[in-house]
Amino acid sequence: MVQTKKIEWKVEGMDCNNCAITISKYLKKEGLQNVTVNFIGGDVSFDLDDKTSTDKIKNGIEDLGYHVAHHHEAAVENKRSFFKNHFQRFLFCLPFTAVLLLHMLPWHIHFLMNGWIQMLICLPVFLLGMSYFGTSAYRSLSKGVPNMNVLIAMGALAAFVYSFIGTVANWGMDYFFYETTATIITLVFLGEWIEHKSLQITQKELNKLAGQQKVMANMIAFDGDHKELIFPVENTQLHVGDLILIKNGEQVPTDCKILWGSVHANEALLTGENKPVQKGIKDPLIGGSIIIEGTVKAQVTAVGKDTVLSNILNLVKQAQHEKPPMQQLADKISAVFVPLVIGISIAAFVLNYFILHVDVSHSLMRSIAVLVISCPCAMGLATPAAIAVGLGRAARNGILFRNAKSLELFKNISMVVFDKTGTLTKGELKISGFETSVLKEDEFKRVVFSLEKYSNHPIAKAVANEWKTNNIINWKNVEEVKGVGIKAEDKEGNSYLLGSHKVANVIGDTKHTSYLLKNDEQIGWFDVEDEIRTEAKEVVSYLHSKKIKTYLLSGDNESACKKVAAALGIENIFAERSPEEKLKIIEQLNKEGSTAMVGDGINDAPALAKATIGISMSEATQVAVQTAQVVLMNKGIQNLPLALGLGKHTFGTIKENLFWAFIYNIVAIPVAILGLLQPGVAALAMGFSDVVLAANSVRLNYRKVV
Repeated sequence: MVQTKKIEWKVEGMDCNNCAITISKYLKKEGLQNVTVNFIGGDVSFDLDDKTSTDKIKNGIEDLGYHVAHHHEAAVENKRSFFKNHFQRFLFCLPFTAVLLLHMLPWHIHFLMNGWIQMLICLPVFLLGMSYFGTSAYRSLSKGVPNMNVLIAMGALAAFVYSFIGTVANWGMDYFFYETTATIITLVFLGEWIEHKSLQITQKELNKLAGQQKVMANMIAFDGDHKELIFPVENTQLHVGDLILIKNGEQVPTDCKILWGSVHANEALLTGENKPVQKGIKDPLIGGSIIIEGTVKAQVTAVGKDTVLSNILNLVKQAQHEKPPMQQLADKISAVFVPLVIGISIAAFVLNYFILHVDVSHSLMRSIAVLVISCPCAMGLATPAAIAVGLGRAARNGILFRNAKSLELFKNISMVVFDKTGTLTKGELKISGFETSVLKEDEFKRVVFSLEKYSNHPIAKAVANEWKTNNIINWKNVEEVKGVGIKAEDKEGNSYLLGSHKVANVIGDTKHTSYLLKNDEQIGWFDVEDEIRTEAKEVVSYLHSKKIKTYLLSGDNESACKKVAAALGIENIFAERSPEEKLKIIEQLNKEGSTAMVGDGINDAPALAKATIGISMSEATQVAVQTAQVVLMNKGIQNLPLALGLGKHTFGTIKENLFWAFIYNIVAIPVAILGLLQPGVAALAMGFSDVVLAANSVRLNYRKVV
């Protein structure tokens, strides 16, 4: 059986989505599966079987003109060329190009009227341009996946060769277009550098998160006399179980649990909340948060890819890799764009020379302008740039989108369904009363705690906080049944069931929270109280202002649900519902319109998965977090309006970007064909078309979306 493994690389040199398509096509040609390429972050991942060599794939990518910066099998030294970036290439080319353009001034500089002198001035620029654009174009063509540099190289080469022939044949100044060659190369270098800088801005929030992953830590060790020693290490050297000291003002190096001391920690990097959170013994500290006050000793609980921060970055990267249907259309066009433009360029020459009877020089210039003005990058950049900014702003505010599709789906949400406990309420339950007719009070508490310790439900946490005992019952078997409660059997064969009023043998008694049954006979009950979240009223009011219907869907008793709904202004209530019933209700609502479900318990998982968009809290059960498409990291629903607003505005920005990308090419190509655009101006316009889209995307960072 063929074994496969997931390969994740960082690839340098991708300037636009056409580059990503080039690499993706190559990898798929090699038979690799699950290929994803994100040109903005430089992330490339694929499944590799044990019959294919990583070195072969790596060399293939580098043959295309890109550089694999890292991969897990071997460290690769970064290749350093004389020119490290496009800005340095632009600065080198600029003086030569400026001198060549002098001959176009009203007064003639006589030595520039000589074709051989013009060629010598142009030659350094031409050689540098061909070493980059030409080499990249040749490599892409040799692999059968032509990239955008084919257009640039063909335009510059055509102008240079035509000028060189004119020089050798001594045809005169009308046949010299060396300045066109130099201008194309120089301005495209400038445009690509500006584009690269623009893309860096779109990634700034994610880069900020990534920058927190590598910091120094104070590791605690002990000498032979058991004396405590503290020495600095990089957090990448830490292991689960290591002891660390974290001081006032320091960044928490990795996820850990406090063993000694207390602190106030700022988790704004992860939750968007600048308010310091108090942490004490046994409380978790999230790697990347900042200690505002206090000093603690802690034990490492997770490192590397297992930390909360790494999981956040991975979620965001996965979301960036996903392409909404609109972008998939743009990618299909980009994939055939280069050969299509070459065909249009040839047609432009034929049209101008043979039909419109334009002289050969001007016909060639128009053909070259078509090559240079065309920009598949703009179409490919439209969605990734907007998504990068939208996801970055969301991550900065403690909102995680599991996929890019969720951003798009938000635009149609017409209903939001809330769970009650832990979602609209704080989930910090307190036991308000209990009664048992059979057992002594201490024994009743012991039985209830021994059952609830196997559950993650907020009610179970309340019991654990108030009725915890070390004298627990060792059950013969125990299980949590979704929507029912906890079932167990003791060593004597007695069966116990702890659940809502639906499990109790009572008629009309539905006012209590939980009932305890022994051998199918009710032996007691207890009640809990919960506090409504302070932000819940404002969030529900906001949704109503946007004409979004709200529903309360809970397994809790009807009286408790009505009380919460009345306080928040929610008119639609579904109380005392099992997970199966919740699922059916969501299915029915989905038929009426797009539905968002907000929940945090194991009972909510099926409904979260079925909803158009499932939204979970970060402190929710793991199954709820894994099922949801959106996770709110700020321990509450206060950023739900921001999530909705970002989704709608990100999708709006994508539509704007795609509109301008298509309009740019639809308008620019005919203008170039008609000779209304010089190749030099076309080169500059091509570079700045991407900048316009990046700038429009960056506006998402500052736009009011709520």
